[in-house]
Amino acid sequence: MQVLFKSRHPQATELRDLAERRVRFVLRRLGWLVPRAEVQMSDVNGPRGGIDKRCQVELRTDGAGSVVVTSVATDWRTALDNALARAARFLMRLWRRGNDSRRFRQRLIGHDR
Repeated sequence: MQVLFKSRHPQATELRDLAERRVRFVLRRLGWLVPRAEVQMSDVNGPRGGIDKRCQVELRTDGAGSVVVTSVATDWRTALDNALARAARFLMRLWRRGNDSRRFRQRLIGHDR
């Protein structure tokens, strides 16, 4: 899996290695479905502070197209973890939905015999 990291903020660029490790860890079981992941970190309010650290995770999948998830939190790590958790849940839902429809079709075909 190719992991790309984009950020203009100096503190966020220090998290490059952490972000790549977290993406690989969270998507370790779904890595075959996601050939490319892109993580973008930005500070919405700038130096004013507040709940303004934004993490956007874009996953390019083989079957479902592109999945984009955004999370906003008070710190970079929380924003990254929340976005990755939401993305993983969404991918699992898509994968299960695909498997369920295949199983359903196989059951219908089996009943026709």
